[in-house]
Amino acid sequence: MYGKAFAPEYQGALTTLSVNSSLTDVLAAGTRELRAAERAGQHGEVARSGLAVAEAHRRLGQIGDADRAWKASYRAAREAGDTAAMAWALWSGGTLARQRGAFPLAWRLLGLAAELGEAGGDVVVRGYSLAGLAETGRIQGDYEAVRRLHDQLLAEARRRGEARHTVWALEGIAQIHRNTGEYDTAYALFEEAAEIAARAEDRRGHAWALRGLADIVSVRDGDVERALGLLSEAETTCRAMKLSSALAYNHKMRGNVLYRAGRCAEARDLYELALTEFRAMSEPRGEALARLGLAKSLARLGRDRAETAAELAILARELERIGLRHAREMVARAQEEFGVAAEVVR
Repeated sequence: MYGKAFAPEYQGALTTLSVNSSLTDVLAAGTRELRAAERAGQHGEVARSGLAVAEAHRRLGQIGDADRAWKASYRAAREAGDTAAMAWALWSGGTLARQRGAFPLAWRLLGLAAELGEAGGDVVVRGYSLAGLAETGRIQGDYEAVRRLHDQLLAEARRRGEARHTVWALEGIAQIHRNTGEYDTAYALFEEAAEIAARAEDRRGHAWALRGLADIVSVRDGDVERALGLLSEAETTCRAMKLSSALAYNHKMRGNVLYRAGRCAEARDLYELALTEFRAMSEPRGEALARLGLAKSLARLGRDRAETAAELAILARELERIGLRHAREMVARAQEEFGVAAEVVR
């Protein structure tokens, strides 16, 4: 049995905020409490309010502000001698690093956060930090290294009845199965995640689960309209909560659905929109995936073969540099699909 989802990153005076609070509301409330705590010289409250500010900036795609906020939160926590608060700040910084494509930094910060969480006796931040490490490995495509950690975290979340973390783990495991072609298993896991998220009122987790279901419905069943309907439902949540990153990935997935259906002009427009959104928030993984979709759509629409070859070659090098193994394999498949795999672009 799962209780209502909660947001442990909203701490101190901000515990009344909901997991479904609009990010602009979180930012306003967090900034207000942060300024009050700074005036009162309350370092612990500065750290806790600053964490919410950092997370709001990060999820809104405001990278520079998020970077400054998590570091300030860490300094305040250290000043207060609060080990758990230091761990939370490092978790935020590590999550931001992953979002920016700085994977070695993400591994380092999240690993430190897990260690400090354990030292500080905060099982929640330890779990979130281990989950961050698992997600980092999954995004990079290192499935064998992190599959067991995903399973471990899912078991822990189920045991404690933590709906939000259970949903995260289910979605991560589902994505691994989807990326390895096990569509039925992936669908069942995304479906369970959607059901738990809905019951627990975790709108963010529900939106991500709907996106996963739409992907499977499209690639496995070829059901374009149902997939688009699921994405429209998720988009409503993304807009209501100001989930900039989730909205951009939603648009990118809509492009995928349309491309698979042969509606390449519509797909091109969605990929262009997603690309603009990802660039605005400095999210290199999303940007690369949108560029790949756009390159494939333009190729289907008659783009010059040499231009397609050049774009895919540049993308391949960029993904190799970032360390995104699965996305690099997707580019290789696209090069093969368009017959440009052996062409060398100088």
